[in-house]
Amino acid sequence: MEIAKLNRVILLLIFACLLTAGVHAKQPVQGPVKKTCGTGIVLKLSAAAASQGGPASGRNFGRETLSRTFCRMGWPADPCLARNSRLSQASCTSWVDLEKPAGRYEWKLSWSGADGKPFTCSLPVTVRAGKFPTEHLTVEKQFVQPDPEQQKRAEEDQKKMKAIYDTVTPEVLWKGKFVMPLKGVTTGGNFGRRRILNGEARSPHAGVDFPAAAGTPVYAAQSGNVVLAENLYYSGNTVVIDHGFGIYTLYAHLSEIEVKAGDTVDASDEIGKVGATGRVTGPHLHWGLTIEHARVNALQIVQRQP
Repeated sequence: MEIAKLNRVILLLIFACLLTAGVHAKQPVQGPVKKTCGTGIVLKLSAAAASQGGPASGRNFGRETLSRTFCRMGWPADPCLARNSRLSQASCTSWVDLEKPAGRYEWKLSWSGADGKPFTCSLPVTVRAGKFPTEHLTVEKQFVQPDPEQQKRAEEDQKKMKAIYDTVTPEVLWKGKFVMPLKGVTTGGNFGRRRILNGEARSPHAGVDFPAAAGTPVYAAQSGNVVLAENLYYSGNTVVIDHGFGIYTLYAHLSEIEVKAGDTVDASDEIGKVGATGRVTGPHLHWGLTIEHARVNALQIVQRQP
């Protein structure tokens, strides 16, 4: 896609926004920090620390016009989402994966000036450990040890999801702010919860859970393309929506799916109903947000523009 077209839709600009591994952090500096990069460009971070599963925001600005600014979003680098308010200034939000090790990193941004000359600037960022609870549960054996056929299906599902998240649509598909997937709901729980099932540690819970009665309508959090609408082993009836630039929302354990892969949806379109399908013990909506493979708290994208 041409840069001019991306600018017309107020795109995510490309910044090479990398958190590269560093030494363990000392006490992080509180409040905003900034650095003059020596080219008339100033890099400013809203805070010098970010938590696992959350955002870190920054911007660069200066006298030079930034006519060609790009965002590289990929694993193991943390994704950087940027909006162009004017060509000489750009905002960037970097989302930290749920399990990124706590420590000190260099937040590096790269861009090109009007003459094509490349620029790079960096600031130290401290990733803090998230304060996630641990839950001990005793469940039926099948929830912890699926039989060979179930295990094969689960592995196939995992490959399918990886292929989806490996694909980055190079354009903005959302319009305005993200919204909650249930009407009248303002908060959810369980993001990052560490679950120990029958004494065996499991992966942290990568989504937000909303308790709700079976049959409650579920709505798309934003406009985009439906890339998956089917039953998966663990998450049951599942819908995944691609919002562009590596942003995906997932809606799991649905009793009914009302869209199909390939459909285009708008924010607040009904896509299904709350259920208890998959490996769950009761009806609820599991809502997940993945930004370039980074598993982050979906509630935080409702509170800010991506």
